[in-house]
Amino acid sequence: MTDTAKPDEAATSESMSSESTASDIAGAVADRDPARGLAAVRALRTLADRLEEVQVANARSAGWSWQAIADVLQISRQAVHQKHAAREH
Repeated sequence: MTDTAKPDEAATSESMSSESTASDIAGAVADRDPARGLAAVRALRTLADRLEEVQVANARSAGWSWQAIADVLQISRQAVHQKHAAREH
C-alpha cells in the first residue's frame, strides 16, 4: 500500500468547486486520486442539498404536507420540517 500525502486545502478546493459541471463531478468520482474523489463526494452532497431545498419548496408551494415530503425522502416528518420550515417564512 502506498502512503499518499494529504493535499493542501487550496489544491483540494480547486479540484472540485461548487461551479463544477456534472461531467466534471462524474469524472472525479472515479478518479484514483483521493483528493479529487473526496472533493467530488463533497460536490455531490452540496448539489443534493441544493436540489432538496428547491424540491421541498416546490412541494410545499404545491400544497404537499411535511409528512408527504418526508415519505418521498424516506426521512421523518420532524427531520424534514426541522431542516426546511425556516425557509418557508
